[in-house]
Amino acid sequence: MKAIADGYGLIEAPVWHGEFGLMFSDVINGGVYHLDSQERVHVVFPHRRGIGGMVLHSDGGVVVSGRNISFKRFGEEDSVVLLDRDPDNDNVGYNDITTDKSGRVYAGSLGSSPVFEDGRKPKAGDLYVIDVDGSARVVAEDVLLTNGLGFSPDGKTLYHSDSRRNKVMKYSVDDNGDLGSKELFAEFEVGAPDGLAVAEDGSVWIALAGGSGVSVCSSLGEPLNFIKIPLPMCTSVCFGAEDLKTLYIVTGSNGVEGDNRGAVYRYRTNSAGLKIPLARTALKETG
Repeated sequence: MKAIADGYGLIEAPVWHGEFGLMFSDVINGGVYHLDSQERVHVVFPHRRGIGGMVLHSDGGVVVSGRNISFKRFGEEDSVVLLDRDPDNDNVGYNDITTDKSGRVYAGSLGSSPVFEDGRKPKAGDLYVIDVDGSARVVAEDVLLTNGLGFSPDGKTLYHSDSRRNKVMKYSVDDNGDLGSKELFAEFEVGAPDGLAVAEDGSVWIALAGGSGVSVCSSLGEPLNFIKIPLPMCTSVCFGAEDLKTLYIVTGSNGVEGDNRGAVYRYRTNSAGLKIPLARTALKETG
């Protein structure tokens, strides 16, 4: 498998945009980028580091994670903070995010940074939901290292990677966005589950950080396939192309020599991915 873009520190937050193509972030070096149909890379937003998750918003921009959850409109520098961090209560920022069919944003908080030195011992975070009216609440707790989030095709199950536990968990989802009890979906011996994506057939495609590839599981958590890539630090995945049958796999530099070895890979599948709903959270203040 050959990289279609490389030279990044730690690529995360892949998302498919109908006009831009693949969008992704570089957590270490900063910035959001997009890869056009000619495999040329362009800067969408410069500078911001630590973006571990990104979703499109109905108001013509993206919601990004990092030190907070913010909305950034295309072509503008200002941000709207949707949910801030709270370091005094062991919330130093946010990692992966996703949306449900109503446009709510689900965001996992970090009790300590897995990438940047913050002097804290590893601590668990929580899972938040930001409702369409802009209010936020905790819907799940005790996630040692929050990562990939994705809904089943019927929207009734939420999958959630807990990388330090080497597990993907699942929750039942209520109509109001609340979650039921946490249950085990899949556990891994080699590689830590990182970002994930769900296909129309209900299969769950899970990036394995340190595992050199993507594990494909059935809706029951049974292993179906493994997609091997050249780099060990497989960080996230998303479905793209017009038919959503191209899997984009993004990576970081850990496990190989050099600081900017992160790359993007492309894998053609027989399964179409689910289209991720637009975020519809209210935009209350600009900062």
